[in-house]
Parts: sequence; C-alpha cells; structure tokens
Amino acid sequence: MSWTFGKCYDPQGATHGIPTYPWRLAPDGMATRRQLRALGLRPGGQPIRAQVMLPRYRRGPLVAYLYAITDAKPVRPMTPAKRAALAKAMTARRTCPQCRTDAGYVIPTSLGTCVSCAYPEEQRAA
Repeated sequence: MSWTFGKCYDPQGATHGIPTYPWRLAPDGMATRRQLRALGLRPGGQPIRAQVMLPRYRRGPLVAYLYAITDAKPVRPMTPAKRAALAKAMTARRTCPQCRTDAGYVIPTSLGTCVSCAYPEEQRAA
C-alpha cells in the first residue's frame, strides 16, 4: 500500500472521524454535491456520510464530502420570483456604475467600471 493511499484510506473513520477514501475511489452509492447536482439531486439535509481525500505537497489535502444517492432529494424547481431576482442581479453586474450603460459583459470587480470608463485614453486612440 502506498504512503498516499494509506493516509487517505480509513473506511471505519478512526483517524478522521468519518469514513475516508482516496480520491476517485469512493464507494458505489455515494456522490459529492456536484455529482448529485449533475444527477438532478440535492443532499436534502442528510448528514455527510464519508469523504474523499487527496493529499497535496506542502499544502492541506483536498477534501470532498460524500452523500448517499438513495437519500438525496430532487432539486427544487426555479420559481418565477427567483428567476426575476437572478435576472436583476445579472443586470446589475453588467451595468457600469460610472456611465450607467449596459457594458455587454460582466464588469470585473478589479476594474469596478466598464473598460471604456477605466481606460478612456486607449478608447479614444482606437
């Protein structure tokens, strides 16, 4: 058994408190949140059943929590109110606070304004 595999293989949960498996070796019937979402499911309040772990050099390990697929619930449908709220939020992210126009793209937080307002001298030269 390799050193990496040995540190991450703890099916009884003696070391980490919950059953732990090496990365990509999760047992059947378990899935991460992202995998559940791809199946059209959500954890639905169930507890974390296990985790998969990938040790990294000079940093903490990558950890993904696993949930039972059988206990997962279907994703809640999008309501009209939620759809309207998301559309309003996306419009706000695309609107330049300086010139108040729709930039046509999401304005980067590093600039804080659209490119035309952030670099006016380059826009005049073009």
